[in-house]
Amino acid sequence: MPRFFVTTPIYYVNAEPHLGHTYTTVIADTLARFHRARGDETFLATGTDEHGDKIAAAAAAAGVTPQAYADRISPIFRSTWDACGLRYDSFIRTTDPLHRRVVQEFLSRVHANGDIYFSRYGGLYCTGCERFLTEKELVDGKCADHLAAPTRIEEENYFFRMSKYTDQVIAHLERHPDTIVPERYRNEVLSLLRGGALGDLCISRPKQRLAWGIELPFDPNYVTYVWFDALISYISALKLHGEATFTTMWPAAHHLIGKDIVKPHGIFWPAMLLALGLPLYQRLMVHGYWLRGESKMSKSLGNVIRPLEMKARYSMDAFRYFLLREMAFGQDATFSEDAFVVRVNADLANNLGNLVSRTLAMQQRYFNGVIQPLGTPTAEDQELIAAFRVAFQEVPRLTEALAFHHALEALWRAIDQANKYVVVTAPFTLAKDPAQRPRVGTILHHLFEALYATAVLLTWFLPETSARIFERLGVSAPAELPAELGWGTHLQPGQQTQPPVALFPRIEEEKREA
Repeated sequence: MPRFFVTTPIYYVNAEPHLGHTYTTVIADTLARFHRARGDETFLATGTDEHGDKIAAAAAAAGVTPQAYADRISPIFRSTWDACGLRYDSFIRTTDPLHRRVVQEFLSRVHANGDIYFSRYGGLYCTGCERFLTEKELVDGKCADHLAAPTRIEEENYFFRMSKYTDQVIAHLERHPDTIVPERYRNEVLSLLRGGALGDLCISRPKQRLAWGIELPFDPNYVTYVWFDALISYISALKLHGEATFTTMWPAAHHLIGKDIVKPHGIFWPAMLLALGLPLYQRLMVHGYWLRGESKMSKSLGNVIRPLEMKARYSMDAFRYFLLREMAFGQDATFSEDAFVVRVNADLANNLGNLVSRTLAMQQRYFNGVIQPLGTPTAEDQELIAAFRVAFQEVPRLTEALAFHHALEALWRAIDQANKYVVVTAPFTLAKDPAQRPRVGTILHHLFEALYATAVLLTWFLPETSARIFERLGVSAPAELPAELGWGTHLQPGQQTQPPVALFPRIEEEKREA
């Protein structure tokens, strides 16, 4: 059986869940649902990153211990994903005892292999990155990611011989160009590796400067650098479910991240895995930023969008749809509530919602909800079938290629064809002539087949909406994604459909301002 293991980053607990976290988790959930629909053995891991300078500082500002601070914030991520219907198989915390044991075991192995050494180092330390930077990484004397000048620190620390593995990582990325997608992020990583800007990696912090972290197993005076700790969580998230789960699922690993953490995932992590003798991940999938105006969303700027507020006001599926449809994966996108309302009203309320509602309403009005036989297909019927046959091929292909916006465009082209079919065949007019009733029944049966296909292809994008459509049709969702469209086989004459419901009521101004 094919396997698919997908991870979100473990989210830093210096902020509560916002749009950036939600987008990544929605993508992971979408991919996991897609692979489950295909019958793949699927595992999704997420969690929280709870060590390091920034957590210690946030806890001090709140007047609590770092552990107490993490214990307050971490459950908010878990409960938010639960409330949003985002399904995960493992939720790892870097303060979990098992994770601590795995990190210390790995450190011991790498140390025993001679890949960790002790040295005095004077360098430029970026608090935002929580690591030392080289001069080559600075832009106008500042960290390129955080736009702040680093602080010069001189101290003794432990270093991982990352440079030992540089050539192997380069060779792997050259042999397997799809390891990092989109391509421009692979090129970015290769440029850094070939430029020799990074060297070896400082993987410790003296306790006298930072006590909040996982203690080095070979020196109790130091704690582990937060990235060496955090990246290993992808493995400990599997080990939470047993060694067998790790053994079977790790070779199928796919990491989903934002573009701000390409460097640790594209360079540090492969080198660490090589040092541990473990397979490299299958794919690193990198997405862009959500912007408001010209700025990246951030807690410090006060321009965050909170998922539970969006769910309460508009529904989670409406929110999911906008995120998946509006951002081209790998590029930045702008979030505005005006664009959200236009997209939801046009695509969900008008196109999809209206199609479902009026088809169900006509079935109730003309046939008391009972499905009628399919007659001999006309040219209009064939055109409708052809549109959904194309969608049935294109939507899965584009989903697997991470082109979620194109996948939804492909499905909505078929939905548009169904709406056109209603206008062209005019069942509401034909129904006035008793002699045309069989044709009306045929038209509505074709429309129900279109709704069935739509619900199947929405399974991983809009799971609640998909389930509601199946419920209205009076049929069960297929256990797996069918290999063929199977038009005309899903609803049988005599089956009972349900009365219409408003899947997506139009968003009015007063609701936006509530």
